[in-house]
Amino acid sequence: MKDAVVAHSQEMIRRGSKSFAAAARLFDPVTRSRAYMLYAWCRHCDDQIDGQELGFGNVNLSPGEQLARLDVLRASTRDAFQGLDTADPVFAAFQRVAREAGIPERHAMELLAGFEMDVRGDRYDDLQQTLLYCYRVAGVVGVMMAYVMGVRDRAVLARAADLGIAFQLTNIARDVVDDAHSGRCYIPGAWLREAGVPEGAQGEPAHRAAVAGVVRRQLEEADRYYASATAGLGALPLRSAWAVATALGVYREIGELVRSRGTAAWDRRAVVSRPRKAWLGLAGLARAAWHGARSARKLPRERSLWMVPEFAVDD
Repeated sequence: MKDAVVAHSQEMIRRGSKSFAAAARLFDPVTRSRAYMLYAWCRHCDDQIDGQELGFGNVNLSPGEQLARLDVLRASTRDAFQGLDTADPVFAAFQRVAREAGIPERHAMELLAGFEMDVRGDRYDDLQQTLLYCYRVAGVVGVMMAYVMGVRDRAVLARAADLGIAFQLTNIARDVVDDAHSGRCYIPGAWLREAGVPEGAQGEPAHRAAVAGVVRRQLEEADRYYASATAGLGALPLRSAWAVATALGVYREIGELVRSRGTAAWDRRAVVSRPRKAWLGLAGLARAAWHGARSARKLPRERSLWMVPEFAVDD
């Protein structure tokens, strides 16, 4: 008999993220089901704040309405961790995956804190502020996914956070012009000022060359985080490492497309074609197998790039 909770989560992935759905198919069945359930909760929370459904549409919500929705999400998430019954399939799924995978509550709350940064309209003047945002909206998702894969080692969890941050830095680079049209900017303001871009003008064609230079700088930062995350592949089960390595390859390719297009990077959305994704899947398998053979017994213990002492990873 088909599990209704997992089926609902899987349908949310199918409709909301074809790339995530494709990568998730590489997991073993148990990990795949848990990944679906975690994704469903992340997608639902994001949609509630943005007034969307599965990433589409847009209902204009006031900051007050968004904060009220955020309060509801926090309360429902706490209830899920406390084991309270719920009729909402999204929170029923999240309750199950959090219990089965042992996800700490603080990571879920940190994601919601990242959404609050958007609701408040926070500005990011330096790289550390941008990295904190990236950690909250994506790094903790990497950490929670690592729990789903059975990871408990502090060094591996930290590198999972680095991968999520790399993904978000890439997203920011790809979407900088669209974000500007929505009144948002996640690239460090100091970098834009150094390049001669006035505040709020990063989406204007007159500053495209300067913005392209700043974006290249941000993608170089992302490269450091991808390299750090790659070091953790050998500590994962092979199928999990394959899925992670494939997703890493696809996102890194998006960054390369943005970088190579220069000032034309935002004329059309940077996407990876289906044949290219298939090739990157094969390359991901090879990379996962190589790292597994090389470092399955010992992960380098040097610090990852991003560490938040109180909540980044468990001892």
